[in-house]
Amino acid sequence: MRNFVRGGMLAAAAGAALAVGIAAPAMAQRDPAYAAARAEGKVGEGRDGYLGIVVQPTPALQRLVDDINIKRRAVYARKAQENNATIEEFAFTAGCQAIARTEPGEKYQAPDGSWKTRTSAPPERDPRCP
Repeated sequence: MRNFVRGGMLAAAAGAALAVGIAAPAMAQRDPAYAAARAEGKVGEGRDGYLGIVVQPTPALQRLVDDINIKRRAVYARKAQENNATIEEFAFTAGCQAIARTEPGEKYQAPDGSWKTRTSAPPERDPRCP
């Protein structure tokens, strides 16, 4: 994986990600199918900033996740350009923030790539996370 920490780029992306409030996940949370999949542990926040499927995907679940991730990528692309960052840098930082905001019982991707269920303890995050 590419080293995202370069010349404050990660810090700029972090600030921008916080300023956006990660609009794409907020949009997705209005979708009852997304809320159900999240509550049932079928999907989780990926360390790359995108929603991941934790269980064997169904066509409907795959469509849902693809749709959400397309919307996230569009937000990341716009915000990355505004902040002179790459999409990958911005998405990574957004992933750090999304994982930090998971609630107990929700799934997230740990730094080693495994899927974890959030407990009352802070989630495991990549050491590069701001």
